[in-house]
Amino acid sequence: MDLQDQLKNLFPDHSFEESQDTQNDKDSIWMQDHPIICKYEKRKGKPITILEGYTGADKDFKMLAKELKTKLSVGGSFKNDSIIIQGDYRDQIMEILKEKGFTVKRVGG
Repeated sequence: MDLQDQLKNLFPDHSFEESQDTQNDKDSIWMQDHPIICKYEKRKGKPITILEGYTGADKDFKMLAKELKTKLSVGGSFKNDSIIIQGDYRDQIMEILKEKGFTVKRVGG
């Protein structure tokens, strides 16, 4: 007996509507008004792409970092409220973020 059946037994008069809003909440990321800053740096001679300026929850930003790393098949990390992606992937990252509905500002060339 799952939770839905238990709730039906406890509240027989209540109508339970099955919606996919709960699953969409897991996949949804908070959108912001200000643009995310996408910049390029070299650290120890190696190129990296840094994303900064997200004002939502850290959990959402970490989820976005994981999705970007998976789509680009690259390494990276989440540190100090910024996503660090190994390599120069500014164009691809900006395209992915624009498809998701974010506004992105390119900094550094």
